[in-house]
Amino acid sequence: MAMPRLSESRQPRKQRKAYFNAPLHARQKLLSAPLSPELRERYGVKRLPVRKGDKVRIMRGDFKGKEGTVARVDVKRLALFIDGVTIEKADKTPVFRPIHPSNVMIVQLNLSDKRRREIIERRKGGKIEAATETVEEGEPAATKAEQAEA
Repeated sequence: MAMPRLSESRQPRKQRKAYFNAPLHARQKLLSAPLSPELRERYGVKRLPVRKGDKVRIMRGDFKGKEGTVARVDVKRLALFIDGVTIEKADKTPVFRPIHPSNVMIVQLNLSDKRRREIIERRKGGKIEAATETVEEGEPAATKAEQAEA
């Protein structure tokens, strides 16, 4: 993934400086991850910022292939903490292993937030179908009319 330009300069040293000294509102944008092909087709959006409650699949690193729910998003450290992705300390207590968002793919969105739906609708350029709180990968979202028939 190419890093977005954070400053006007093209010099790598200045880009790195801007990346590591970015304010928190800019870091939120850097916490975006690609959507799975199914979600990309459904919502017409390629990437979204990762939020707590999203289900992600790790694509790179020691935990490659593992899926889990995002337990915490650390904007300051640019890291995700995912349920089931832990390491043991010397005293055998488990701690979350920080994962960079560029190494994950979102497979299930947490759509409980109304503003997130608005963001997707704005980027797509139209309304998204009425969906449940979270939408499973590969399953069509049930509309209110379909739920009433059942």
